[in-house]
Amino acid sequence: MPGLREVQYYLAGLWLLIRMDPRGFRFLDLSERGVNRSFWAIAWCLPPMGISWLWWRQAFLRSLPPEADVNFAFFVRLGLVEIANWIVPLVFAGLLLLAFRMGERFAPVVVSVNWLGVPLSYINGLLLALVFFLPGAVGLVSLLLLAFMLAQVFVLARILRMICHDHALMVGALTLVLLVPSMILSEYLQHFLGIYPA
Repeated sequence: MPGLREVQYYLAGLWLLIRMDPRGFRFLDLSERGVNRSFWAIAWCLPPMGISWLWWRQAFLRSLPPEADVNFAFFVRLGLVEIANWIVPLVFAGLLLLAFRMGERFAPVVVSVNWLGVPLSYINGLLLALVFFLPGAVGLVSLLLLAFMLAQVFVLARILRMICHDHALMVGALTLVLLVPSMILSEYLQHFLGIYPA
């Protein structure tokens, strides 16, 4: 598992890409090994995922009778949703790149998206934690979550623009493919697995 310094190194590269500085690619391991290692980002995201799962448990329990509770299977199902949301968009992105004969850009996309998920997960976890500690600030947190989603689209598009060399249509298509399916898939799987608040 990559250590903190290595993760910081990758994030420094992403920051340069967001600033449209091609030197950022030097900070990323775009080899086959680097692609495989980038999935360790999931492990780095476990703490904020835990916060979001606790928030979802609270929302789920509010839709049940007061004496009801959830068991370990509930969190396993949430984990399955998280894994699907992480993998499926990348598969769609790979298919899109192959269809347009840009398969060589799949590795930078995977590495960038995986490591970008780390700071985004922590920001999301922090916002959800505010709901726990400041229940009266739900309206403010909702606005912050909306701003965060817009910022996520902006940041992702900037990185994809560096990877795709200003192919605007491909940048737009990849941005949609990496964000929209996870939103649809989340709701579908949550209903299918019985973990969506009634």
